[in-house]
Amino acid sequence: MTTGSGAGERDEPVEPMESFGANIGERTNALRRVQEWFLVDGDRLFVAALLSIAVFLSMLALGEVGLISFANDDSITRLAGGMIAGTFSLVTLVVSINQLILSREFTAAGEARDQIDGVVSFRRDVAKAAAVPAAPAAPTKLLELIVATIHHRADALDDAVSDHDEAVRGPIASYVAGLRESTERLDDTLEHAQFGTVKAVSAAVAFDDAWQQYAGTHLRHRHEGALSEEATAAFDELLGALQLFAVAREHFKTTYLQRELTRFSQLTIYTGVPAILSALLIGFVFADLTGPTLSIAVLPYVVSALVAVVVSPLALLVAYILRTATVTRRTASSGPMLPQKDPDAGPFDVSYGDRDGRAGPGDVPAAGEE
Repeated sequence: MTTGSGAGERDEPVEPMESFGANIGERTNALRRVQEWFLVDGDRLFVAALLSIAVFLSMLALGEVGLISFANDDSITRLAGGMIAGTFSLVTLVVSINQLILSREFTAAGEARDQIDGVVSFRRDVAKAAAVPAAPAAPTKLLELIVATIHHRADALDDAVSDHDEAVRGPIASYVAGLRESTERLDDTLEHAQFGTVKAVSAAVAFDDAWQQYAGTHLRHRHEGALSEEATAAFDELLGALQLFAVAREHFKTTYLQRELTRFSQLTIYTGVPAILSALLIGFVFADLTGPTLSIAVLPYVVSALVAVVVSPLALLVAYILRTATVTRRTASSGPMLPQKDPDAGPFDVSYGDRDGRAGPGDVPAAGEE
């Protein structure tokens, strides 16, 4: 990402403004990093395999301590029948999810045309904002271009307020410094990511554009009377670029989740057939009137392995729903609204009729001030 020098490059570095938005994907310790890997970053097939292995080891451990028995023909047979019914129900659920995804793909000519017009209009806005002939076709490159646009417009805003009073220039310079820091971190991640991978989506989700829009809007209106025309225009252009990023992220997030759920549907069908066959095999192992057809020494290992195969579709469901639900929850807001925000957090305090919006640490901000 090419950046301008800007007035922000001073001898004394400016302390970035603290973000009071949602701490999305923050990894403060080892436990948090493991949790983030399990919820979002880890490969879903690997996570599902770990869950199945955990079931296998758990059954062996429970059998070893005597909490469960593998020698009761009647109990194991009933278990096999329940697993077959449960697997069929799970496959039916996945088919319903797949039908829901497909329903979004079936559109009439008018709806399809409106969708295409919306995408073309958005790409035109991005190209105009970034001063390029056409917006990139690759989603990650498009996001990189919008991030570069935000960075350059933040530099332009810093330049525009360089000759203002310190009371005006100080908080805006701090806001710009925090925005630069966020865009540089996001750009570094996007450069090594491909669309369709969770790395690109999680990087876009982690960029707290809702907070940046809110803080920028507050500062722009709070100092409206003291800002020059150039600074006011620079603020408006920066907020417009942040809105473009929010729109692009929502579009790509929806496309990514559709691909994830489609992949989940395919894998569930692939694992559903072996799961049903494994459940049937458990019943056949105990079908002999004289007892299990296998020796008691290997019976716990065989039954535990077959049960692990039976629960593999459920493990896939857990792995994929954890990721999609986490991504959806973290992007539940639209625009400068922060539902995850602590109600007692924030640097801005406003009350009815207070146009200046005096700052006060730990005070509640007014969301959606325009």
